[in-house]
Amino acid sequence: MKTTQHKPNMAFWSLWNLSFGFFGVQIAYALQSANISRIFATLGADPHSLSYFWVLPPLMGILVQPIVGTLSDRTWCRFGRRIPYLFVGALVAVIVMCLLPNAGSFGLTVSGAMLFGLIGLMFLDTSLNMAMQPFKMLVGDMVNEKQKTTAYSIQSFLCNAGSVVGFVFPFVFAAVGLSNVAPKGVVPDTVTWAFYIGAAILILCVIYTTMKVREWTPDQYATFNPVDNAEEEKHANWIVLLKKAPSAFWQVGLVQFFCWAAFLFMWTYATGAVAETVWGNTDTASAEYQDAGNWVGVLFAVQAIGSVLWAVVLPFIKPVKLAYAVSLLLGGAGFALIPFVHDQYVMFVPFLLIGCAWAAMLAMPFALVTNALQGYGHMGAYLGLFNGTICVPQIAAALVGGHILTAVGNVQTGMMTAAGISLALGAAAVFFIRTKKQ
Repeated sequence: MKTTQHKPNMAFWSLWNLSFGFFGVQIAYALQSANISRIFATLGADPHSLSYFWVLPPLMGILVQPIVGTLSDRTWCRFGRRIPYLFVGALVAVIVMCLLPNAGSFGLTVSGAMLFGLIGLMFLDTSLNMAMQPFKMLVGDMVNEKQKTTAYSIQSFLCNAGSVVGFVFPFVFAAVGLSNVAPKGVVPDTVTWAFYIGAAILILCVIYTTMKVREWTPDQYATFNPVDNAEEEKHANWIVLLKKAPSAFWQVGLVQFFCWAAFLFMWTYATGAVAETVWGNTDTASAEYQDAGNWVGVLFAVQAIGSVLWAVVLPFIKPVKLAYAVSLLLGGAGFALIPFVHDQYVMFVPFLLIGCAWAAMLAMPFALVTNALQGYGHMGAYLGLFNGTICVPQIAAALVGGHILTAVGNVQTGMMTAAGISLALGAAAVFFIRTKKQ
């Protein structure tokens, strides 16, 4: 192992530029998470089959992110180490975002439109995963331990800000006069134009990052990172890395399982649940259902705002595991309240509570794991593998979602109760995490 130097401090705006493209990526993710169920339901998918469409996003994540992490560990070119993957991923995402919401407008049969949508969703999530992962790796590569919390806080802020923008786009476009209804099987203009504008913002943000960030050369990287990357990082064996992973990697992963299953249920069934409780109409061709779809975007934005507010409070709750568990319990309480709320504005309360859980899920797992991984090397590969703790629970939840929906009486609000129980189990699992004493 080579002798290393401490990484230098970076100016605030250098840290900002390192993550700014994340804003555009999160707009795209927000549009996907708030509208995919709405799009496929509009195309004709049955609620009991709806969760199956959500298998693809995490499946692509679990396949793509370890590959991107491992390959980018080995990539050194004039454009950088991580940035080439970021730019290519964003470019593909822009193309798909312009095609996906038009799945019902090409004159295809119902099954043909859903197949087109599935292929589009597969490419969209593959490209977004390819674009997202490099931002976390850039922080791991270039930011010292003292500033890492600040760097991830900037990412968290940009993540939530981008989410708010993406979530409210359809609601805003309806307010300015775009049509929020369409012929049966066709996605409304409010959603289609939200994807168009989101794609434009995504590519502009990523271009900004690629112009402003200059990654280190191999020699500079070796100077500041305690790994002989010329040899060690060329030979990343995933099975070996997992065997050598610190116990915190797996313990945090258990918490992640319950958390991401809960949010998969929310993304899949929130539109139907809100349409049931507030609008009283789950007919996907009705104006009420499409209004509920727009309002779910607003509720997700409220969740993101709640996440930002709770992120300010989190550092004052000690110890860290208590803060983590309390956050998840608050989110679980928010999910449990949804079936009992029948006013669209009172619905803000449950989603503010859900935002507390989201804040903890964004900040704490990567902080706990990256600290545990110090000295292990292969940071890109490890973070790609850790993404499996996000993807696997979503795949599991997507596969059983229809069965759970049947078990709760075919009522989509029952899936919100299931999500609340899952977060409560996650809160209990927090106390199994063993962390290094700092």
